[in-house]
Amino acid sequence: MTAEKTDTLIVGGGQAGIAMSEHLTDMGIPHLVLERNRIAERWRSERWDSLVANGPAWHDRFPGLEFDDVAPETFPPKERMAQYFEDYAKMIKAPVRTNVEVKSVQRCAGRPGFIAKTSQGEIEAQRVVAATGPFQVPAFPNIVPEESSITQIHSSNYKNPDQLAEGAVLVVGGGASGSQIAEELMRAGRKVYLSIGEHYRPPRSYRDRDYVWWLGVLGKWDEIKTQAKKKHVAFAVSGYDGGKTIDFRNMGHQGVTVLGITQSYKDGVLSFANDLAENIKEGDIAYLDVLREADAYVERNGIDLPPEPEAWDIQPDPSCVTDPILELDLKEAQVGTIIWATGFKFDFSWLDVDAFDDKGMPFHKRGISAETGVYFLGLPELTNRASSFIYGSWYDAKYIATHIGVQRNYVAYQKEK
Repeated sequence: MTAEKTDTLIVGGGQAGIAMSEHLTDMGIPHLVLERNRIAERWRSERWDSLVANGPAWHDRFPGLEFDDVAPETFPPKERMAQYFEDYAKMIKAPVRTNVEVKSVQRCAGRPGFIAKTSQGEIEAQRVVAATGPFQVPAFPNIVPEESSITQIHSSNYKNPDQLAEGAVLVVGGGASGSQIAEELMRAGRKVYLSIGEHYRPPRSYRDRDYVWWLGVLGKWDEIKTQAKKKHVAFAVSGYDGGKTIDFRNMGHQGVTVLGITQSYKDGVLSFANDLAENIKEGDIAYLDVLREADAYVERNGIDLPPEPEAWDIQPDPSCVTDPILELDLKEAQVGTIIWATGFKFDFSWLDVDAFDDKGMPFHKRGISAETGVYFLGLPELTNRASSFIYGSWYDAKYIATHIGVQRNYVAYQKEK
């Protein structure tokens, strides 16, 4: 069977893939977008029921389409976000094929381009864009053995409190997912333990501006600094319940038992590091730094934004911080479920090309990989801090599309005789 041919094959029909399609369409570059499920599937079925976007509607979108039924300062629910990307794909007439799985991609032998084997046949393309995003395969440490009596799920499989067995719940992870799930369970009347490690804890809003605005005007999306920020630290900010600053002290005062980082398990007992107070104080430093920078920006630019002195107030430590639990007998604590909100890892096993380093991580510069003709899009820190966010992936896609256009011109060049 003859393989179908296109110029550029985009693998992934989420925010990154749709953004890439828009820019290639604008440049007149033939392409296909293959999505193994539905457009924006992870928003639809791989997140909990009450999930909302982590930024307000005025910000968490592409430039070409506003939300027509969501107030600008509101955090759109996950179903609306999925619908947004589906609507956008229709608006730009993106050539998306859903329910098509890409099983492998290899470089063609003896001719330019790549051959993709899919669940619906082979496709030959001159270029391939891996737009599968940062949330590919759930990752959690192998600490509690499967044969224990404790039910263990990843946060991507959590839907709502009613799905869980009776008893207390241990949530592991202090980022946006873990903190939101822990709060939802607490409000549902569950006894909740929350294990956190190092985290970056900014204000949700300050002086009548959302944090995403401060990220922009303070240059924090780009993070061009002489001293690099910490990598792989949980990002503790939430759009839950109308948007709020995550405060682990407050959660402790409300009844959540906050713990240090989960370390080991033996004979039904989990051990935790004695690092809780230190991690919370480190989070305070990041929080207060944002307030200082924001105040300096307001004064320097003469902007009329209302002062917010109460934002500087730091609550006293709850008892779970002053007297931390270092060991927890799960049976004695009646813990029936552990939810691992510990992030994701990449899976590029389908991409059989020389585009990875010795640790199996994508090797690239601004999404242009070490393998000519292969591109990555939507990964954390691809270009800057915004790269895995909605608006950031759109601008990264524009850069990659421009590079594809330049490469096409090189290939098309014919020397006059």
